[in-house]
Amino acid sequence: MIADAWKRLATLLALPLWTLPTYADTGLPPPSYSWPDSFISRLEASLLVETLNADLLSHDSATLTLERWCSAHRLATSPRIVAERVPGVDKTPTEEQRRELGVAPTELVRYRRVKLLCGNVVLSEADNWYVPGRLTPEINNVLDTTNTPFGKAVQRLHFHRHTISARVLWPLLPEGWEMSSAAPIEGIGELSVPAHVLEHRAVLMLPDGTPFSEVVETYTGNVLAFRMQKWRCHCSP
Repeated sequence: MIADAWKRLATLLALPLWTLPTYADTGLPPPSYSWPDSFISRLEASLLVETLNADLLSHDSATLTLERWCSAHRLATSPRIVAERVPGVDKTPTEEQRRELGVAPTELVRYRRVKLLCGNVVLSEADNWYVPGRLTPEINNVLDTTNTPFGKAVQRLHFHRHTISARVLWPLLPEGWEMSSAAPIEGIGELSVPAHVLEHRAVLMLPDGTPFSEVVETYTGNVLAFRMQKWRCHCSP
């Protein structure tokens, strides 16, 4: 009976990973690390993803949040976020996005797609629609001619962020797992980290509430591209 329960839980734990995009699907280089696919590892990874999610939701600049994450988890020798522009890509804003930005059908809205890297690790891919007429000429020049992350380019505007949606794309444990009577699973190979783990959609606004940008940020599995330190609990009996 116990063996059967373990097999059922193992099947449940594997199911969420079958339909998620892999690194091969996206063209991103796969991570050079591995976590054991155990119950504890899944709990640790889930907690880390939710921690990053909460940190992003509680700060206006995703760029600076990723920079702190990069530094805290030692993802690169120099924990600085840089943007790599994706050339030759254009996406026309939808009618819904124009409404959210408060622009007329004929008003110019530009599109910018970048990958945000910490060292050589891609942490996020961002689609950004912005209204150049609501930015300064200097900021527009930076966006047009450099790889500066959008959040840093507009930092001087003292903008605030309104989150439209935030989705965890990697369900590590099946719903209701905490109510299962089956024993936790240990030692089932390596944990298969998908290409993308989080997606945020937000509007950036000037201090007076005027929207000037809508961004869709997709965070990659590389936010977990580090090895967890092994620790022991020195607890009293």
